Formats: sequence, structure tokens, C-alpha cells
Amino acid sequence: MLLLNWSRMPVSLDYWLHALRLIAIAYLLGSIPTGYLLVRIFRRQDIRTLGSGNIGATNVLRSGAKALGAVTFVLDVAKGALAVWLCMRMAEIGFPIAPMHAAALAAFCAVLGHMFPIWLDLRGGKGVATAFGVFVMLAPKAALMSLGVFVLVFAISRFVSLASILGCIVFPIAAWLMTPTLAGARRPMWVAHMPVVVGVEILIPLFVILKHRQNIGRLMAGTEYRFGARKAAAENGPDAGPNADAQP
Repeated sequence: MLLLNWSRMPVSLDYWLHALRLIAIAYLLGSIPTGYLLVRIFRRQDIRTLGSGNIGATNVLRSGAKALGAVTFVLDVAKGALAVWLCMRMAEIGFPIAPMHAAALAAFCAVLGHMFPIWLDLRGGKGVATAFGVFVMLAPKAALMSLGVFVLVFAISRFVSLASILGCIVFPIAAWLMTPTLAGARRPMWVAHMPVVVGVEILIPLFVILKHRQNIGRLMAGTEYRFGARKAAAENGPDAGPNADAQP
């Protein structure tokens, strides 16, 4: 039986083998389908057959399970943050990978895990909550600014999709503007964060936006679901407008 001698292994091979471990850990954490599990356990329903069919917090909330929707959001944020934190810690205790490289790799893989979970035939959520969780670990101030934009846009428009898209657009810009400084002088984002981190801070929002491409089409057509639309339709009668029956 062939045994690997880790001490004599080439650094490059050692690096990539450890990177694969981090990828697996982050992906598996991100792929935990919290919304699906919570609805299945507590309501004996398949969230994929309700509303938009999405397993994320928004659809769980729309299904009428407000408490489960809130818990889904919290757990999706937590699994993203945990994946980044855990992989950073593993890099700090001996893995031959820079902690920020490990963080960026874990962030990207955790979000991919949520979007494409192996347990649900790669049909997952849109990654908004999990992306926020990894953003908090990569660039907390920028993540909070992105959350603020989300809250503001949602409060005005009542469109979760529009708020999510604009929040994602703001994040990489805010991450650059809020980059730590040296001696009072702002450093370019690629110097302060390393190219791999910059790439992830751009790629994750891009992937989340791409996941919303159908929502973008409905927003442009005026048929996107607006939170509170059905309640308003019930109060105002059958002429409440097209949003009353729109499905995301």
C-alpha cells in the first residue's frame, strides 16, 4: 500500500492538495440546504414545490412560514461565514496557504455550494444570504453597506430581487472604497486584498446577479413579485394590478 510522505512532497503539490481540502469543506458547508430541510422537517413540505421553487429564505417566507424564513436566512448567512472562518483557521495552523487566499477560496466555494448543492441535483438557491455571510468575513464594512442598500431599496420598491441585485453591485465598489490604508494613504484594492480576494469579491456578486436573470426579465416586464402585493390585492379587490398574481 502506497503511503504519501507529506514532509517530502513538493510544495506546489502540497499546496493544491490542501486547497482541495478547503474547497471540499467550504462547498459542503455551503451546500447544506437549510431552507429545504427546515420546511421538510417542520411543515412536511418540499419548498421546491412552493412559490418560486427556490430553497432560499425569501421563498420560505413567501410560503407562509415567516419564522422558518427568518431562521433560514440566519443559517444561510452563518454557514457562509463559518466556511470562511474555518478555512482561515486551518490555513493559520499549518496549511501551506495564505489565510486570505484560503478565505477567498472558501467564500467562493461556499456560495457555489449553496447555488449548486449536490444533495438537490445542483438546484439550490440564489446565494444572497450565503454571499452576505462570506462578505462579512472578507470585508465587513462593505458587507454592511451592501446590506444597507438592500434594506433601503427593498423598503422603497418591495422587490427582494432588485434589492439583492443592487446590493451585490454596491459590494465590490464599497470593498474598494473601504480598503484598509497604510500611513493614511489609500492602497489599491488589489494591493490591500491580494488579486485572488479581489477576484472573489467581484465574482460572487456576478454569480448572484446571474442567478437573478429571470427576475431581471420579470422586473423589465413589470411582472416581478412585489412583497405585500397579494395582501394589497385582497384589500383593494380584483383590480389591484399585475403584481398581485406575479410569480418569481
